[in-house]
Amino acid sequence: MDDTKDFADLLEESFTKPRRFSVGDKVEALVVKISPEWVFIDLEAKSEGYIDKREFIDEDGNLTIKEGDTVTAYFLSSRRSERLFTTKLLTRKSVDEFLANAYQNSIPLEATVEKEIKGGFSIRISASTTGFCPYSQMDRRRIENAADYVGKKFDFVVIEYAENGRRIVLSRRPILEKIDRERIASLKVSLEKGMKVQGIVTSVRDFGAFVDIGGISALLPVSEMAWGRVDNTHSLFKPGDTIEAIIIGLDWENDRVTLSFKDTLPDPWDEAVRKYPEDSIHKGKVARLTDFGAFITLEAGVDGLVHISKLGRGKKIKHAGDVLAKDAELDVRIEKIDRENKKISLDLAEAGREKAGPAEKEGDYRNFIPEPPKTMGTLGDLMKKTKKRK
Repeated sequence: MDDTKDFADLLEESFTKPRRFSVGDKVEALVVKISPEWVFIDLEAKSEGYIDKREFIDEDGNLTIKEGDTVTAYFLSSRRSERLFTTKLLTRKSVDEFLANAYQNSIPLEATVEKEIKGGFSIRISASTTGFCPYSQMDRRRIENAADYVGKKFDFVVIEYAENGRRIVLSRRPILEKIDRERIASLKVSLEKGMKVQGIVTSVRDFGAFVDIGGISALLPVSEMAWGRVDNTHSLFKPGDTIEAIIIGLDWENDRVTLSFKDTLPDPWDEAVRKYPEDSIHKGKVARLTDFGAFITLEAGVDGLVHISKLGRGKKIKHAGDVLAKDAELDVRIEKIDRENKKISLDLAEAGREKAGPAEKEGDYRNFIPEPPKTMGTLGDLMKKTKKRK
């Protein structure tokens, strides 16, 4: 029965969250380990604190405690999961000494965001001490809702300590930026070209979207969003979307990572040879007009080219736009398909020539073909022609 109770106690302890401390909080804790520099104390919930070992050395240089002893200590600061304590009673003077030391040595401390004030936040450091954190120093991004921060505890560094402690300015940015640098250094080792990653869309622009992939901002260009032409990037993605993409470019010298979303989708060219055999006729849409021909979209991601020499039908034209209109639908014939280079050579199909678009009459390729005479003429006309030849 006792064994069962012990197990239950251990199970309950394993689910207990580590306690959050404010500067000056008092604890009674068990000494669990003594190293050459530090004395470690048990804070329960599988967490520990540490105290400078010099606080337990007497005038003769002897250590005054041993493992298993209980000590009274006061919380000073927190660096991630490491919590620094002291056995010295935290008077106003000792708090000021600690803050001055924290300022000089950039020692992080844990404090509570008490309320929003003009220009930023009032930060409760201890029962008798407050500091100020400007909006710009609370986070890396612009603060949209100050209420999201009020009442929460964060790690800060002292960036200004003046007027004997009457002016204390705190910041989270150096801590957040350090975490970012460490995360980026880790990602530089783990990320590889061709790897699939998950990220969150942070912003969408006409030229593409920016995606956060674990602390690194990567670019998803508009050309890599889909296999077909993208007219509106905002219709495909929005901030907050979670997506998977393939890394197609890594440039650590310029801190640039380039992604492709379309590479996670089936490539339409995988079926192009089967779907578009040579000499077959298909309906397409004029996607782009140039001085060397017209690009025709057969399906999203699969375009073919009708060379300008096939548009004039014997008469030289300067631009495909002289005889075709953008977005016009027409029938085309597959002349040649090159799967490896993703190229298709097209010609206008007879059935599609009537649908080539609202080109100018004088520019229509049909006007370049001379019309044959409807009749051979009268007998008198023929005799006149014969006399002229004589």
